[in-house]
Amino acid sequence: MTDGEIVVSHLTKHYRRVRAVDDLSFTVRPGRVTGFLGPNGAGKTTTLRMLLNLVTPTAGTATIGGKRYADLADPLRQVGAVLEASSAHRGRTGRNHLRVICAAAGFPARRADQVLELVGLTPAGKRKFKGYSMGMRQRLGIAAAMLGDPQVLVLDEPANGLDPEGIRWMRDLLKRLADDGRTVLVSSHLLSEMQLLADDIVIIAKGKLVTHGSVSDVVDGDGRAHGGQVRVRTPQAEQLAAELAKLDGGEAGAGPPTVTPGEAGVLLVSGVDAATVGAAALRAGVVLHELVAEKPDLERVFLDLTAGKAGIR
Repeated sequence: MTDGEIVVSHLTKHYRRVRAVDDLSFTVRPGRVTGFLGPNGAGKTTTLRMLLNLVTPTAGTATIGGKRYADLADPLRQVGAVLEASSAHRGRTGRNHLRVICAAAGFPARRADQVLELVGLTPAGKRKFKGYSMGMRQRLGIAAAMLGDPQVLVLDEPANGLDPEGIRWMRDLLKRLADDGRTVLVSSHLLSEMQLLADDIVIIAKGKLVTHGSVSDVVDGDGRAHGGQVRVRTPQAEQLAAELAKLDGGEAGAGPPTVTPGEAGVLLVSGVDAATVGAAALRAGVVLHELVAEKPDLERVFLDLTAGKAGIR
């Protein structure tokens, strides 16, 4: 096991009659960004808080490099975490806020300036915290988490309050940190951003694991089951639809594909791939003006997998 590997094993947390986290297991590997996804009330924040020793599990374990957070020799140098937007004394500058943390944690004072530069806050470092926007507070929180130059970074909704430019900056920063060999675990509701950012994803709902794996495996590996379809345009749509109705679903034996008429001359076909649609058009003598395999995105897959599983915790 590497120093930065996060292993969640049969993790469980009960609050009276509510199972916030229910026998949850997954692994987060170094050198990759892992997106931690789930509907509201899925148990994501509770899981992260158990990982960071802020909540005691009812059962199971959450370890970093084989050790519980509480047992790490120097946790601030090993793990950086942001579970909410940064909070600081309103009259203190961002730079001084970080210097106070440095003094308390035994980090050199110069580290404050280094992390301000890392998160793009050097020009704002002399401004008082009360004048910071939400996005600037998010950046300051990440700066504080990076003071110990940790191997592991745990972030809960880090893009909250960021504008599109800030979100792109966040994406580039986290990818760069992962490329340096760090372990990056990010909880987020921004599914389109997660598809761009994450290497791996873990999806939970009602405290239970729904699926996990690389983004490509989850999104592309079972595309037809989650809304993958073929878009075909032809002036002979009726003839093509009739030919497609003769298909038996191929090796899956799932029956004929579903054909939905779209705008003029367009058919949306699910249940078969583009090559099968093209072959059907050839047999029917149909001219094609367009033939495109449309894969589902992460949002569509997520919504399908978690449908009806949202909860309030």
